[in-house]
This record gives sequence, C-alpha cells and structure tokens, in this order.
Amino acid sequence: MNYQKDELTEKIIACVYAVSNALGNGFLEKVYHNALSHALSKSGLLIEVEKEFKVLFDGVVVGDYFADIVTENEVIVEVKAIQSLDNVHFAQCMNYLKSSGLKTCLLVNFGTPKVQIKRISN
Repeated sequence: MNYQKDELTEKIIACVYAVSNALGNGFLEKVYHNALSHALSKSGLLIEVEKEFKVLFDGVVVGDYFADIVTENEVIVEVKAIQSLDNVHFAQCMNYLKSSGLKTCLLVNFGTPKVQIKRISN
C-alpha cells in the first residue's frame, strides 16, 4: 500500500499500544518483538523482520545492521524492553537510518509501565 508517512506511523503506533495493553511490561524483548510483528502483519502492513542493512565505508562493506522490523519499506521499528532508553539507543536508530537510507525510525520501549515511543528522523 501507499501510505502517507504520518498515517503509516500512526498505524504502527496503534499496533504498539495494542501489544502494550494486552501484554503490559515485564516480558523479554523477543516476546514484544514477536507480538508486534504479528500485530503489524495482522493490520495489513508489509513487514520485514531482522532486515539486514550493509554499512559502507569508502565503497567497502565494513559491517551489517539488522533492524528489528521494517514496515512498508519506509519505517524502521526498533523494539526494546529495558528500564530506560539511553543515548546509545537513539544512536543505534540514527545508524540504522544512515545505513538504510530510510527517513524514520520508531524506537519503542515496552520495559516501562507505560510504553515509550520515540520518533527519530534522519
């Protein structure tokens, strides 16, 4: 489908809240990752799980990144289940955006009583 970026991120965020409302906090990251992948697919969104992006330096591949979920080949969704987000998590998202050429990443943390969602743009 051809979504406007805000419409797409709103649909992703609705799925995040559905997972958070159903599961609460306290599970391992993989549980939330799997549940969110299912919710996104069920909502009709095209997703790629653990999508690989090559990191280039001077025209040479020097590493790989694996984004948790890429939705509609437009938005990266990075899933966490930790006590608090740190600058390293924001940097990770910026590196994903730089490597992928995509413009938006949603950093989602299920590890707090109220799910945290941060929109990061390149």
